[in-house]
Amino acid sequence: MDGILIIDKPAGITSHDVVNRVRRTLGTKRVGHTGTLDPFATGVMVVLVGRATRLAQYLDKDEKEYEAEVAFGFETDTGDRTGTRIASATMPLDELTSDRIGAVLPSFRGDIEQVPPMFSAKKIEGRKLYELARRGETIERKAVAVTISRLEIASGLQPADAEPSTLRMRLVVACSAGTYIRTLASDIGRSVGAGAHLAELRRTRAGRFTIADAVPLDDVSAAHLRPAGDAVEHLPRYVLKPDRIDPTRNGMPTRVLDTELPDGSSVRLVAENGELIAIGRFAAEEKSIQPRVVL
Repeated sequence: MDGILIIDKPAGITSHDVVNRVRRTLGTKRVGHTGTLDPFATGVMVVLVGRATRLAQYLDKDEKEYEAEVAFGFETDTGDRTGTRIASATMPLDELTSDRIGAVLPSFRGDIEQVPPMFSAKKIEGRKLYELARRGETIERKAVAVTISRLEIASGLQPADAEPSTLRMRLVVACSAGTYIRTLASDIGRSVGAGAHLAELRRTRAGRFTIADAVPLDDVSAAHLRPAGDAVEHLPRYVLKPDRIDPTRNGMPTRVLDTELPDGSSVRLVAENGELIAIGRFAAEEKSIQPRVVL
């Protein structure tokens, strides 16, 4: 059983819980995913099944897009609504406006640096940060370069019924893999002088897959498996002649005399019927594609 599933993760469970559910449903242990979502978050998860798990390395850098609800009024130690309140706004909230927030957003677009939150799965010297944070420890973290290609206000400031002491705003964020939306929310809050945390998060796109492609976790079945090749359609394609399929599966390179591919680029090697045979690496000097991951 091989292929990919596009799942709409529900709130209240971890990404690992999603993987375990898929394992039980499909009766296979070879299941992985290409981007963690926090338990309170929902939305698109790309899940790889069977031999498709070998393609994870070509997907984990995909751009992600989110709808994020930011609560202004106070920060939390986790950066989201699951944490403990640690700092309040340094300005009266009645002075905060959508225009004031909108004015600082351009400084967060493009290539920026973020300091990973302590409550994250990132490892430093082999230790997961959240494990240290739960013991009350805080260590120095180096800023990480990320790219935010889109950051826009989806709906302006509104009072929050659930938290009368906050105002909430919905943002649309498109960003590189590894971006922490919780950190972005906190940083925006500090920039306008009003502590902020992430109240809600929904991933609406992962690479080329959108929420419209996603299936609710409770409805997932083998019938929803998509071909493994769908996962890597963003890579350039090279169609193998029939007599090159078996050699490719055996790890043999294929000569390519007429191509404009950059040296070192990853290439989909497919049969004439479109079946994905392997992912290869183009070597300009040898004018050949060497299989790296064989399906």
